[in-house]
Amino acid sequence: MENKTHIETLAVQAGYEPKNGEPRVLPICQSTTFRYTSCEELAKLFDLDESGYFYTRLGNPTIDALERKFAALEGGIGAIAFSSGQAASTALIFNLCNAGDHILSASTIYGGTYNLFAHTVKKLGVEVTFVDPKASADEIRSKVRPNTKFIFGETLSNPSVKVLDFEKFANVAREFNIPFAVDNTFPTPALCRPFDFGANLVIHSLSKYADGHASAMGGIIVDKGDFNYDNPKFPDFCTPDESYHGMVYAKKFGKFAFLVKARTHIMRDTGAILSPQNAFLINMNLETLPLRMERHSSNALKLAEFLENHPKVSWVEYPGLKSSPEKPYADKYLKACSGVLTFGPKGGAHEAEKFMNSLKLAAQVIHVADSRTSVLHPASTTHRQLSEEAQRETGILPELIRVSVGIEHIDDIIVDFKQALEK
Repeated sequence: MENKTHIETLAVQAGYEPKNGEPRVLPICQSTTFRYTSCEELAKLFDLDESGYFYTRLGNPTIDALERKFAALEGGIGAIAFSSGQAASTALIFNLCNAGDHILSASTIYGGTYNLFAHTVKKLGVEVTFVDPKASADEIRSKVRPNTKFIFGETLSNPSVKVLDFEKFANVAREFNIPFAVDNTFPTPALCRPFDFGANLVIHSLSKYADGHASAMGGIIVDKGDFNYDNPKFPDFCTPDESYHGMVYAKKFGKFAFLVKARTHIMRDTGAILSPQNAFLINMNLETLPLRMERHSSNALKLAEFLENHPKVSWVEYPGLKSSPEKPYADKYLKACSGVLTFGPKGGAHEAEKFMNSLKLAAQVIHVADSRTSVLHPASTTHRQLSEEAQRETGILPELIRVSVGIEHIDDIIVDFKQALEK
């Protein structure tokens, strides 16, 4: 039996292995460019005949170490980091789709991703169909078109915290020979590895739990390396790229075709590179990821149980609750349920506002998933750009409060919520 390294060890050790006399801590390579001594060496880099660093927009040692670590955490063959989670989502689309193509997505996704799918890429000629993640396999199957290039969902939806049924979506994607891409931001690989359940590509907003301290922006795509892009559905991978002297990605790079094209084509042309400084911060903070996710999850469950039994609370949604309809899926796919929950106070949106204004320890911030407990009213903030109908389609009710439960002592968190509810 193979002896696999535990994720706690990978979080600390993977990605960077210093040699004798080199810094023990990953250095920040704060340089845009790299020196060479011959034209021939640089030509080989530009022709993709050799790997190496020549311009930070396409690769940098600090960013590379983070990419290797995250690929190890998710169990992929490699990764490519971006300036934000939104940039990673955009690159996913650009790398797989052309004008006239189609994407099938679960409807309960982050508002920014929903807007990107529903409006921005539509202007570029890519159409997206949204499907209820609880729909039957037959209904999901009926939404797939000949020009559908991938199926998309979130492991734990933001902010409605619905658990994706991987098996159902993965089976449909496999049947139609298209990739299944999953946003795993909320659980992180510490709590769920989508590749174990049929995903081909995983994306993250590294600004959330991966960084965990609200200090650095970033995004990443990780490739499992098991999808064959050498097929007619993906001509950009299996026909000559004239910008690289007629090179065919799938032929030359095999299972690395997606990652190579994402870097040398999409990153080259969009320039959405992660900064070395942010790569350093995220890489360092990943060392405590498994520890933090344990505390986030245990605190969130205890707060959810408190809210569920409070007379001024109308409803609570957290997949770890015994009463949650998401519990069977959580038990099947997640080690724990992360630190985000939603609830609605009795009295609707007005009472939700009064509650949030009365909190002392928990802060109102346009962020989620860091060490400090925070709250947000999505209907009037992150999802404000959506119509009420579109908000409800993504799981947003007018009174819904999203709570990002931090790693403070749970008793102090509950005391703060209790006094705010009493007001």
